[in-house]
Amino acid sequence: MNTHVLKLKLRVVLLTTFVLLTMFKADSKTNKTDTFKVYGNCGMCKKNIESSLHIKGVQKAHWNKDTKIMTVTFNPKIISLEDIHKKIASIGYDTEIETANDSSYYKLHGCCKYQRKNN
Repeated sequence: MNTHVLKLKLRVVLLTTFVLLTMFKADSKTNKTDTFKVYGNCGMCKKNIESSLHIKGVQKAHWNKDTKIMTVTFNPKIISLEDIHKKIASIGYDTEIETANDSSYYKLHGCCKYQRKNN
């Protein structure tokens, strides 16, 4: 290969790398991390709660069963924090701002039935 072709390929690789890094950096600035309480008891709760947030706009979701604290990283341009709370409540778990409906709560496995905040 001649040096002109090599220089051209190098420029394309460098430009592509720059564009991808710029996009990644811009995307990470739009993400937000928040924490809030989610009521539950056990490892099955953890799996259910975290799995419920495998949805568009949520990058990471971690629930600590001892502290009951959910840490979630999400893109607020795609999903709101309110919608995240609603999603968790829809599978039977109360959060600090959303209460699961009774039907969803009663479908939880026996070990997952936590002391409800309104009861």
